[in-house]
Amino acid sequence: MLRKLTENDRKQVLAFVSEEPSINLFIIGDIEKFGFDKDFQEVWGSFDDHDQLIGVLLRYNENFIPYFKDKSCDIQGYVNIIKSYDCRKMISGKEDVVDRFKGVLDDCHVKSSYFCEITHKDKLLSYEEGVKRAGLEDAPRIYELLQSIEEFLMTDTNSVQRIRLNMEHQTGRMYYIENEQGDMVSLAQTTAENSKSAMVVGVATKVGYRRKGYMGRCLSKLCGEVLDEGKTLCLFYHNPDAGSVYHRIGFEPIGKWKMMIEKRK
Repeated sequence: MLRKLTENDRKQVLAFVSEEPSINLFIIGDIEKFGFDKDFQEVWGSFDDHDQLIGVLLRYNENFIPYFKDKSCDIQGYVNIIKSYDCRKMISGKEDVVDRFKGVLDDCHVKSSYFCEITHKDKLLSYEEGVKRAGLEDAPRIYELLQSIEEFLMTDTNSVQRIRLNMEHQTGRMYYIENEQGDMVSLAQTTAENSKSAMVVGVATKVGYRRKGYMGRCLSKLCGEVLDEGKTLCLFYHNPDAGSVYHRIGFEPIGKWKMMIEKRK
């Protein structure tokens, strides 16, 4: 049985998706922040014959995130819901789940990223010396650092207001290292934080200060703090060579994240 979920289902659905808190980072965060009765967000659940939840579909605007662990799950109901919306749609989630929706979007771009998480502190580097937590007053400096790095020039991370909002709403935190002149030269941050998990983003080191261990120290400080709060951390990466840096401090692969984005008509 597939039905739309309500506030009465909050406890059950959060318990279900929290069994894989990194994979379901967006579902958990969106439900905790926006609930079930917003115009831009809806949640459906699949139930077995014993009324146990076995699958979830979340819509946030035009983005649909399906999740289920049982590969025998009948997804036709999910497909019907997605197709009923007249908009440029995106389906995103764990690769083996999203692969079940091939052909649902008539013409789409497909993007895939490596996905990993860290759940323990065993491999974290020493990070106490020289690593500072950013405050609201540091937002312009964070923006300036990201603007100096080519990979971040065209991303929506580059907004002083967005950086401040991330800290004000406690959906993210940032750690950095300065050089002797007091310039910010390395940064690691989180976004989409919820009660169970957080995503590492915007890991950056200024040209001329790389290969000095700064990124590893910032990341280790960030991860250590979040892990101490009982949360897991996850991140996406595209380049396996870049992924090796994360693996050295304890991030472990947990699959791939895939997005199917409908082309503009």
